[in-house]
Amino acid sequence: MESTVSTELIPGLPEELGLECLTRLPYTAHRFASRVCRRWSRLLLSKEFYYHRKKYGYTHKIACLVQARKAVSTDRVKPGGSPDYGITVFDSVSHSWERLDPVPDYPNGLPLFCQLASCEGKLVVMGGWDPDSYNPITDVWVYDFATQRWTRGKDMPSKRSFFAIGAFAGRVYVAGGHDENKNALKTGCVYDLGGNEWSELAQLSRERDECEGVVIGEEFWVLSGYGTESQGEFVGSADVYDFSSGQWRPVEGVWEAGGCPRTCVGVGKDGQLVNWAELDPAVRVGICGVTLGSRALVTGSGYQGGPHGFYMMEMRGGQNSKLEDINVSDEFLGFVQSGCSVEI
Repeated sequence: MESTVSTELIPGLPEELGLECLTRLPYTAHRFASRVCRRWSRLLLSKEFYYHRKKYGYTHKIACLVQARKAVSTDRVKPGGSPDYGITVFDSVSHSWERLDPVPDYPNGLPLFCQLASCEGKLVVMGGWDPDSYNPITDVWVYDFATQRWTRGKDMPSKRSFFAIGAFAGRVYVAGGHDENKNALKTGCVYDLGGNEWSELAQLSRERDECEGVVIGEEFWVLSGYGTESQGEFVGSADVYDFSSGQWRPVEGVWEAGGCPRTCVGVGKDGQLVNWAELDPAVRVGICGVTLGSRALVTGSGYQGGPHGFYMMEMRGGQNSKLEDINVSDEFLGFVQSGCSVEI
C-alpha cells in the first residue's frame, strides 16, 4: 500500500485515517469517488487497494449469472429459437438483483455457452459461440465493478467450447473442452489478467470434453468429461492442477460415471465436492449453484419444463441446510445457464 498511497488522502486527516475512511466505502460508491481527484482514482482502482479491503473484511461475494432474458427486439429471430442471455447480478447482502450492461460487441445477447470466472474483484467472460452465427469465438471481456465498465482482453489462443474454467491469484485457468471440429481436448492454458497474456499449461492425463472446473484451496480440479471416441460417456475421474508445482495429477472416483458435471459441481464449506442436483427434488433439472461464502445461491427446476426456482442454502461442514425460497421479480426468473461468484 505504501507505493500507492501518499499523504493527506483526505485533507486534515492523518494518512491512516484517510485510508480507513476510503476502505470503508461500499463498492457502489467507488465509481463516483474515483472522480474526486487523480490520487483517489489511482488508489480506488488499484489491485493493492482491493487486497487491502479484502484483508480487513470490507469485501463480499456476489453471484454473477448467465441468465435468459427477454428479447430486446420482437422482430429479431435467432436460428433455432434460442433465447438471449445477459449477466444478472445477485447481491445476497443487499438482496438486490440487477443486470449488467451488455458486452460491447454483443448488445443483443451474450455469446452462447460463454464461461465466467472472477479475478481481483473483476468478472471475466470468455469463449462461447457467436449468438447469431453459432460459430465458436475466442473473445475475452473483463468487467470492472469499480468503474462499471467492460474492457477487451487478449483473445484465447484457440477456439474451444465446453471447457473447464477456474481462477486463482489473478489468473484464469482453462482446460479440456473440444475444438471447432468437435475433437475433445486435453490441452490447457492460463490467462494472466494483469499482464493480459496467455500461456500454455501441461496437458491433462486424458481428453475431457464437457468437463467442469472448480478451485479447491490451491488446486484447480477438472472433473469428468469424455473423449472424442466416447461421446457422452462421462467418466468419474478428474485431473487436478497444483498451482504451486504447475503439475497435474489424475484422481479416480470423484464423480458419478455417466453423469454430466456441467454447472452441477460446487465446493462445500469443508472443501468437499458438492453435486447441486442431489440437494433437493426441487432442483433436479437445469441446476446451477454459486457459493457465496458460508451460503450458496441455487437455481433449478423439479422436472423438465417446470418453473425455475431460486433458493439460498447455508453451507455447513459435511452437511447442508434446507433450501430457502427467494422472492424474485419476473424480470429475473429466466433459466440460468451458468454462474460464478465475484468478491467485490
